[in-house]
Amino acid sequence: MPPSHVPAVRTPREVLARYYRAMLDKSADDLADLYAVDGVHEFPFTSPGFPERFEGREAVRSGYRAAWGASPVRVEEVREVAAHDTARPGVIVAEHVVVGTRPPGRTGITVPGLLVLHVDDGLITRARDYMDGFGVAAARG
Repeated sequence: MPPSHVPAVRTPREVLARYYRAMLDKSADDLADLYAVDGVHEFPFTSPGFPERFEGREAVRSGYRAAWGASPVRVEEVREVAAHDTARPGVIVAEHVVVGTRPPGRTGITVPGLLVLHVDDGLITRARDYMDGFGVAAARG
């Protein structure tokens, strides 16, 4: 489902904040709506349950819907360690730690990551998502 409207200007930092909100809500729709129709989401490091890349907004939507729907993890917090503006307009690099819990015993998990977002006209055209593969594996049980 394409976004009903896209703000005329959405900065990379605003896109990053919405990205983190979608993670907290486990909302594949909100996440996908941040992407250009032909946006690409890449996973340069192998992480269990994720392909090497999603090509296109709808692939992001269906891929995250499947991954988050199958995961028992509840994201409690996304700690933004740092966000770095770059010399290239529209590109931001963010360091973060995803903190969550996993049933049955509500085991705590942490997954550090690095996210590089390329934003053009308020939409993600390319995301490079570097996740701690061991952290992802531990979170999945």
